[in-house]
Amino acid sequence: MRKLKSLIAGIGLSVVAATSWAADITGAGATFPFPVYAKWAEAYKAATGVGLNYQSIGSSGGIRQIRAKTVTFGATDAPVPGAELDRDAMVQFPAIIGGTVPVINLDGFKPGELRVTGPVLAEMFMGKISKWNDPKFAALNPGKNLPNETITIVHRADGSGTTFNWTDYLSVVSKDWASSVGKGAAVKWPAPTSVGGKGNEGVAANVNRIKGSLGYVEYAYVKKNNMNFMQVQNADGRWVSPDDLTFAAAAAGADWFSVPGMGVSMVNAKGPNSWPISTASFILMYKAPADKAASSEALKFFDWAFKNGKKMAADLDYVSLPDSLTEQIRTRVWSQIQR
Repeated sequence: MRKLKSLIAGIGLSVVAATSWAADITGAGATFPFPVYAKWAEAYKAATGVGLNYQSIGSSGGIRQIRAKTVTFGATDAPVPGAELDRDAMVQFPAIIGGTVPVINLDGFKPGELRVTGPVLAEMFMGKISKWNDPKFAALNPGKNLPNETITIVHRADGSGTTFNWTDYLSVVSKDWASSVGKGAAVKWPAPTSVGGKGNEGVAANVNRIKGSLGYVEYAYVKKNNMNFMQVQNADGRWVSPDDLTFAAAAAGADWFSVPGMGVSMVNAKGPNSWPISTASFILMYKAPADKAASSEALKFFDWAFKNGKKMAADLDYVSLPDSLTEQIRTRVWSQIQR
């Protein structure tokens, strides 16, 4: 944990992240995988001398930058549809798996002590459940001394793959949410108490600052910021906590090549140990890159990370892709990229 904090402090979480490195590889996008990409980049720089400049600006920003051809790769947690990949002559592949977590700022409770179901979580984010001692939430937490305190909803202010994952889940578990709000990298947040934050970092900071707040962040940010989280009931009716094992359980049944661009959804995955708000983070690259040398260097970086970065990912509670899948990515996806 101390090492991660030092790393984040050293390279920052901004558009100018890593400007002191040799910018041999450039990428931009999702904040969700930034902690593990930063860790991989540090180790890769030490091993090869090649640096990575990754701009942690959100999935929508990453898609914009790769389409503008200002970076070698874009990163997004909201997979780009196959038709758009074909239009832009790009490929897409998953790089890492993690989970989105409901985080709270509520005195008197330990992490994972409070529980919530998907439908109740949707009502909280819609503003229909506006107090922490609401009977519906209290029924899930018998014997808990819940305060008569307003719930302040904290959400992403920027276009975000984390938001896509979160709203994808709420749309699956709540017909009301699906019909009135829907899913997307950016949505119109209905709760009157809603407050925005930029990036996973901004949401984490606002939740830690605002008493009575409820938000959502990738699990590495929960650990880094010592945040309180809730257990969630999964599709099998089991109460589960977020960690690499429950994320891996959700990913176990994914049929990656059943969807163009490998953009499968893992939300509400079946299995007794599955975390219901799990997702992959994806990489976007051109089939005919303008700078073939830079594109080749980016592929070397991800190849190295797939082979050597598993322990680093596990230390941050991400889930690495299995070797069988990364080999398929090499032969079925990377083979389409001109080098």
